[in-house]
Amino acid sequence: MKIRLIIGSLFLISFFNMKAQEKFSVNANLKTEPTDKIDFNEASIGVFFNAAINSKNEIKNTIEYSNLKVNYELGTFKALENLDQFVQIKNKFEIAHTFSSTKLNLALTPTANFQRNLEASDVTLLGSFEISQQIGSKANINFGVSRTAIFGYPKFIPTLSFQYKMNDKSELLIGFPNSKISYSNNVRNTFSLTNSFNGNFYNLDNSISQANNAAKVSVSQMTLALEYERNVDKNWFINFKAGYDFNKKYNLLDNDDHKVYDFNTGNGYILGIGIKYKQ
Repeated sequence: MKIRLIIGSLFLISFFNMKAQEKFSVNANLKTEPTDKIDFNEASIGVFFNAAINSKNEIKNTIEYSNLKVNYELGTFKALENLDQFVQIKNKFEIAHTFSSTKLNLALTPTANFQRNLEASDVTLLGSFEISQQIGSKANINFGVSRTAIFGYPKFIPTLSFQYKMNDKSELLIGFPNSKISYSNNVRNTFSLTNSFNGNFYNLDNSISQANNAAKVSVSQMTLALEYERNVDKNWFINFKAGYDFNKKYNLLDNDDHKVYDFNTGNGYILGIGIKYKQ
């Protein structure tokens, strides 16, 4: 009971300073990715808050729950087919401070990644620190460091991007780990082409193979996708996503993040749909 209380408290920051909220949104998404022998299906829901403390300081908070279901071709992996469901709960708390033409962004992201049973050892602290420097009236350069799981396990990586607003309808972001170009032909439609490195890991309830010392499942890929978002009403949005995952990796890792088993899934296309309420 004490462990659950401690873990739960890490994710209650989302209700911090609710009276000062200026922006709020809720979104739900479904995504499917079939490969040659394994299908990945993910459902997620997230809640976002944004509050301006004063003219120079701003806080944001996003709490998200996601459930990944893995379907194997019958008889292909035999004893490993019980690795069929994984859960993540994460809370991203951000604080930004602006002075002159520079903005400092700090993010703390406690995450709980588990198979079925949540334990204290399943909680990992991720986060980032980034400096954003404005260049003229239309461009920003952003650089920093992040502890992230985009390669399938927690790791520190450098981040760098260049952001440019070409006009009222188009924006460009080039960098690592995310790049994006977006275009809005009117106030209701937004089209985006994105390229991102993304991944995750999930701790196993028990060692699946004592010989291999498997402790966690690792998933990672590079995703190229076309996205469309439609403002169907004042506060409601729907979005569609279609793309392809390159360099797809689905592995078992030991406690030291060394690969002990490779599922060799191959690459696959992705399809996604989502709905968002925003105010």
